[in-house]
Amino acid sequence: MIIENTGIKGMKSDLAHLDESTEKLGFVRWQWEYYRATYDYKYEDRATKSEYFLRVNARVESGRLEKPDAILYLEDAYIGKTTFPHGLDYNAPIPDAVLSTLKSKLDQLKHALAH
Repeated sequence: MIIENTGIKGMKSDLAHLDESTEKLGFVRWQWEYYRATYDYKYEDRATKSEYFLRVNARVESGRLEKPDAILYLEDAYIGKTTFPHGLDYNAPIPDAVLSTLKSKLDQLKHALAH
């Protein structure tokens, strides 16, 4: 599920600031290569015992990803529900409480990158 109107799509940051900001919020940079990276935030819904991942993609605008001064811009944010043994279902319904919590996490990210 793509989350629309988050305010983060198109935001820019250098890699060092983006890594620091996302790490403080509990995101992990999992997938990366020279020109793109994926930041994931794992959320466990205790009510349903389900796990969800909030994922934000970033692309390099200038520089290379292994350099702290590389400039990246954020793309869409989306949510996937974990599936056995290790996949994500992006079409699974997301409970309102989970969606609200994860949108709040995106607001925190937007605020961290704006400062």
